[in-house]
Amino acid sequence: MKPKVLTRREFLKSSTSAAIAGALFLGSPEELFAQSEKKARVVLIRNKDVLDDLNNQRDEVLQEMLDEAVMALLGENDPIKAWKRIIAPDDKVGIKTNVWSYLATPRGLEKAIKRRVMDAGVSEGHIGIKDRGVLGDSRFRNATALINTRPLRTHHWSGVGSLIKNYIMFVRSPSDYHDDSCADLAKIWKLPIVSGKTRLNILVLLTPLFHGLGPHHYSPKYVWTYKGLLVGSDPVAVDSTGVRILLAKRRQFFGEERPLSPPPKHVFLADTRHHLGTADPEKIDLIRIGWKNDILI
Repeated sequence: MKPKVLTRREFLKSSTSAAIAGALFLGSPEELFAQSEKKARVVLIRNKDVLDDLNNQRDEVLQEMLDEAVMALLGENDPIKAWKRIIAPDDKVGIKTNVWSYLATPRGLEKAIKRRVMDAGVSEGHIGIKDRGVLGDSRFRNATALINTRPLRTHHWSGVGSLIKNYIMFVRSPSDYHDDSCADLAKIWKLPIVSGKTRLNILVLLTPLFHGLGPHHYSPKYVWTYKGLLVGSDPVAVDSTGVRILLAKRRQFFGEERPLSPPPKHVFLADTRHHLGTADPEKIDLIRIGWKNDILI
């Protein structure tokens, strides 16, 4: 049976979404999402074999997943052709990752991205891979293209740690963006160091963290082997889809609606206030590939 896709009306009517809307917006629900004509394509790919019995990632499977997702995103049948549409040989590429010790960007995924960037013609010396310290790295300061990737998790200050928030290391004082549950993180995406440079966003959902109890909290009790990647060119659309999956998992685990606290308002305000992308599920073309068991969306 094909998984049901929420319509905009159903999304707004659901109790989870109503809780988000009530917490995030002062206007009417009809103003929740910015209007745009073109749908943002997001690819959800899952593979039941990407983790071994100890939840270690299998690098070769990660490469296959990345290739399939990028091909589906761009409508190509060859991964290198697809990457050549994203990256030019003369690009200087920064791969922005995340090093949070409990749930870091998988090394195998970093290698897979770098391999395809090089296949697109970029020399190894023009590729940087980093999280903290990007402002001090000339490869990022001079980058003409960025690939943004990190695992999805709940976050004490922003509701979720995801793609939009991953660029907070591009500012000298990240705490300046913590006000109001990090509501205006999308402002960072308009700074010269990153504006218009992001070619691909990859949200890692191999073992997402769906619940937390304070700053830097991590418990194996609140992760699950979802074994997926979310890939897209629109970080807001990818993050919005990730939020829906986290909320569905929380509903499944707790047996009731359990909104994220704080609400991930920065994801939705990135649409309505900052016009970075679209958060409206009805304006997202979600393509599902691979393992469908317990897909939640």
